[in-house]
Amino acid sequence: MRITVLGLGIIGGVWAAHLAKDGHEVRTWNRTFKPQAPGATADLVAAVTGAELVAIVVADPPAVAEVLARIAPVLAPGMVVAQHSTVGVEDTRSYAALVAGRGAAFLDMPFTGSKPAAEQRQNVFFVGGDPAVLATVAPVYARLAKAVLPIGAIGQAMAIKLAFNLLIANLNQAQCEALTLATRAGIPPETFFAAFDLNVGRSPLVDLKKPKYLTGDYSPQFSVKHMHKDLRLALAFAGSLGLRLDQTAAVERAYGEAAAQGRSEQDFAALLEVVRAAKA
Repeated sequence: MRITVLGLGIIGGVWAAHLAKDGHEVRTWNRTFKPQAPGATADLVAAVTGAELVAIVVADPPAVAEVLARIAPVLAPGMVVAQHSTVGVEDTRSYAALVAGRGAAFLDMPFTGSKPAAEQRQNVFFVGGDPAVLATVAPVYARLAKAVLPIGAIGQAMAIKLAFNLLIANLNQAQCEALTLATRAGIPPETFFAAFDLNVGRSPLVDLKKPKYLTGDYSPQFSVKHMHKDLRLALAFAGSLGLRLDQTAAVERAYGEAAAQGRSEQDFAALLEVVRAAKA
C-alpha cells in the first residue's frame, strides 16, 4: 500500500520504520525535515499526493488543522486519512467534514501505548468511523497493534482516548504521591515497590514508569507537554457535557506546574519531582 506518515516524533518515526519493513511504499514528512526516515520529503503536498493511506501523527489540534489545510487540495476519492493525534472531539468532527468535502474517507483513530509499545508493535487503536473504511486499512494496522478496536461514530474514539489519558494522568499523580509519602517516612523505594507489586492498587503503569521513578531518567516515552495538553482537552470536553471533574482539574494544575518548571519535554513520570518539591 502507498502510505504517507505525517509527523515523525516519538511514535510516528517508529511506525514509519515498521511500515517500510512490512513492504509498504512509505513516504514521510515532518515539520523539521528528517532525511533518515523512510521516503522522507520536505514537501508536504508531494508526500500526500497519490497516497492510499495518510496517517497523521502530529503534536496538537493546531498542527493537525494546519496539515489538513495544506493537504486538502490533493485529497481525493480512494484515499483514507487516519487521524492519530490526540485532539478535541469537536476538532475531530471538523477534520472529518473537511476530508469528506474533498471526497476522501476519514478515520478517527487515536491510540494508546507510548514508545516501547510502538517499538514492540503493541499499540492499541481506537477507531471511530465507517467500518467499511476501516476494513480497507485494518491489515496495515493489525501489524502495528496489539488490538484495533471499533468504538463507534467519528468523535467517539477520541472521547474514549481522552477518558483513558485522564485516567493515566491521575494514576501517575497518585503513584508519585504514594511513593513520595512512603520514602519521606524513611521507606526505601525498592521496599515500596516490592510491597506495591502485591497491592490491589498496582497497575501496569507502575511497571512502565518504575525505572524512571527510581533513576530520575525522564527521557520521554510520553511527554509532560502532551499529557498536559490532553488533560486540558479532556476537561474542556467534560465541560461541554456539563461535567465537573474536580480531581482531574487538580491533576491538570500539577502537570502545569511541571511544565512551568521546564519539564515540558520530559516524560510525564517527571511529575514525581513536582510532588517531591511541593510544600505543605
